[in-house]
Amino acid sequence: MDFMENASGKSVEQTESGLEGHSQLDSEQAALIPGLPDHIAFFCLARVPRKYHPFLNCVSKRWRELVCSDEWHSYRRNNYLAETWIYALCIDKSDQLCCYVLDSNQLQRGWKRIQDLPSRCLKRKGVGFEVLGKKLYLCGGCGWIEEATDEVYCYDASMNTWNTASPLSIARCYFTYEALDGKIYAIGGLGSKSSNPQSCDTYDPLTDSWSSFIDPNIPPDIEDSVVLDGKIYIRCGFSAVSSHVYAVVYNPSNGTWQRVDADMACGWRGPAVVINGVLYVLDQTSGIRLMMWQEDIREWVAVTRLSPLFMRPPCRLVAIGKKVFVIGKGLGTVAFDVENAANMDGVLVSSSVPRLISDDDEISWDFVISCKSLAI
Repeated sequence: MDFMENASGKSVEQTESGLEGHSQLDSEQAALIPGLPDHIAFFCLARVPRKYHPFLNCVSKRWRELVCSDEWHSYRRNNYLAETWIYALCIDKSDQLCCYVLDSNQLQRGWKRIQDLPSRCLKRKGVGFEVLGKKLYLCGGCGWIEEATDEVYCYDASMNTWNTASPLSIARCYFTYEALDGKIYAIGGLGSKSSNPQSCDTYDPLTDSWSSFIDPNIPPDIEDSVVLDGKIYIRCGFSAVSSHVYAVVYNPSNGTWQRVDADMACGWRGPAVVINGVLYVLDQTSGIRLMMWQEDIREWVAVTRLSPLFMRPPCRLVAIGKKVFVIGKGLGTVAFDVENAANMDGVLVSSSVPRLISDDDEISWDFVISCKSLAI
């Protein structure tokens, strides 16, 4: 079997031995594919494009369990078979939450709405929206007449289902949220009457639980955040001392906080992403420009300007590989490679998805709260 190689260049026998540490396929059950050993069938099925996974789920209970298993997810990720889709949390014309998904490799297919968003959270504001593994987490939030909640809902992208998840330790809304080192951090924001907003919740999927701690260094006016160099950078509002926008950085490994240098903080004027350790920010104060923080010279440099014909602010960012995806109102989307963009002047549009429209123009009203990418 040495002539059969997987996507990482290892022989089937080598890969088979690597799977021995995972849950073994039950030999007493019917074969995954009649006439093939289960490990060969596994390798074949794992190469089926993600858009066909819902059909695989319908073949049999065993195929459905396989497609939704951690073993399947790990194999596709470790052998460069995983496909990344973008998920956008939006507010529609009815002032309700809604969620859409986009295949980042097939933009022409456009955005698709995810159904059955939990009804209890449809009217909430200030919710957290984060990815961990193959799941999306919708955390906290509040309403006009509803205090902050500790409720958490989980969307399994393999199963296309929503379920109730372990609640936050502390009720909160309008907080910052980031995934780092296999955990979700929910920091600051507003709490209920019985909770302290200067607190941090940490979710550990291994124990399926949240833990909380109080930290007086947590700023009260959080506006945005990003993970850079293993730390969580948080953009805040105006400082009462300097009357300028300021930012802080939290290091979870030792629990320390530091003030970000003013020259970096002053250029952080919009949503941010990190690509290959470099911070990019979408500045929407005068047109729509993608800015890059150059650490060596301590300056913000313009990468490219986006055409207003394709985008309607407010916009959000998500990064996949070396590509930046800019998603605007109505889910109009522009994608480009930051390395190519840095070598060009003026307006750049490499590929795009038209904004969603309908006969009553309801969908085109949708504006994006947050965007995340999830690979399976």
